[in-house]
Amino acid sequence: MSKRRNKPDAGPDGLVIVDKPAGFTSHDVVARMRGIARTRRVGHAGTLDPMATGVLVLGLGRATRLLGHLALTEKEYLATVRLGQATVTDDAEGGITASAGAPAVPREAIGTAIEALTGDILQVPSSVSAVKIDGKRAYKRVREGEDVSLPARPVTVSAFTLHDIRQATAGDGTPVTDLVVTVVCSSGTYIRALARDLGASLRTGGHLTALRRTRVGPYGIAAARTLEQLEQELSLLPLAEATAAAFPRWDLDERRAALLGNGVQIATPDDLPAGPVAAFGPGGRLVALVESRAARARILAVLA
Repeated sequence: MSKRRNKPDAGPDGLVIVDKPAGFTSHDVVARMRGIARTRRVGHAGTLDPMATGVLVLGLGRATRLLGHLALTEKEYLATVRLGQATVTDDAEGGITASAGAPAVPREAIGTAIEALTGDILQVPSSVSAVKIDGKRAYKRVREGEDVSLPARPVTVSAFTLHDIRQATAGDGTPVTDLVVTVVCSSGTYIRALARDLGASLRTGGHLTALRRTRVGPYGIAAARTLEQLEQELSLLPLAEATAAAFPRWDLDERRAALLGNGVQIATPDDLPAGPVAAFGPGGRLVALVESRAARARILAVLA
């Protein structure tokens, strides 16, 4: 990572990998970063709930053009699932709706339930999620007293791994079982919904008590910095480096790079990977993010 101090009128371009603290919304972090980087051009690639910590990818300047595409990438989490109690929000921030208890759950049963929630599955998001219903967020409708029912949607859980089983006692005296797990999943997967569905499958009820995002695409927690560290020194991943890490690379000669930079939909090779591809000119100069459509380069974002 390159490190730089920006003048008040400078317009930094690049990604900042933040280790989001608990209690902050993603928008809170964006607001703090606007002050740290002295620019209004800041956005994020996918939200984290206030109780969650870990990797939050922010884009500054031209890098904001990448964020919608980065939000579609794979994510990894470390989580604690509590069996024995269900909550209205499917996490520890909501009131308890059922407290059946789970003093001892066989490891084999847990493994079978986890396996059923792995792979390509249909998931019903939490009723207090940010999913929109007729233009309004589901959680806002719930707060206004509406009975919200969201449709199931396809997600991919490529890995759901159990690391530890711990017996515990909840604050109200209910015997519970806490599971420490890691999840690797597609964008749009709700970890608290996995906790809810795991508890439902085991007939104990379940909810999420801790969540830490450890990776978004190629950007891991080792590269993340706290807000306090970033206030001391802004650590910026340059735009070209960030793009090359996240997308397949397509190297162009000077003529084709100039055409693409001017918005011309040049021909693409047959072996160009599907999905967004980073186009580079001579000398490693980043030109654009493109996608092949009918053997022509459809420009997703001009980055030159």
